[in-house]
Amino acid sequence: MHAEFVASSAGPEQFPADGLPEIALLGRSNVGKSSLINTLTGRKGLAFTSSTPGRTQTINFYRIDGTFYLVDLPGYGYARASKDRTLEWKQQIETYLRERRSLSFCVLILDVRRGWMPHDRDLRRWLEYYRRQYLVVATKMDKLKHRSEQERGLALIRQEEVEPLPFSAVTGRGVREIWQAISKRLHPR
Repeated sequence: MHAEFVASSAGPEQFPADGLPEIALLGRSNVGKSSLINTLTGRKGLAFTSSTPGRTQTINFYRIDGTFYLVDLPGYGYARASKDRTLEWKQQIETYLRERRSLSFCVLILDVRRGWMPHDRDLRRWLEYYRRQYLVVATKMDKLKHRSEQERGLALIRQEEVEPLPFSAVTGRGVREIWQAISKRLHPR
């Protein structure tokens, strides 16, 4: 697989113009979007990871095999930014999600230890209202040491009538299943 960072964009005028399909990665700050990108692509430092929430402040495009993009959007729910900056991010994300024609679908990322938080539910309702397809990935499975804890976390996510794909950046759990889900959505039969 060839994966490359292409652009860090503050607005639509800086988005790639080649029309390749895009898969938006959405989730709270510090939910593991960058780790998901790095693990899926097998490139440890492709997307910057940090233990400090709110580091991704632009829309970042990663071209995969020259055929589509993984798009890392700023995380939501992080309170240490100014209200003006938070509103700016929200508008930037909404504009991208609402108007981007090359957006194929979204990956809504949840921390399995936290499950559905109010911002996650709001985003899900927004995606459904605008008829944006999405799949749910439950990250940080490795943070729950016992299988019973993992199953309890997944069961709480399933209460919202979705089937999450479990993922761990540490063990690689879920990589194959996530690629299969992406492939099915990019190439429906």
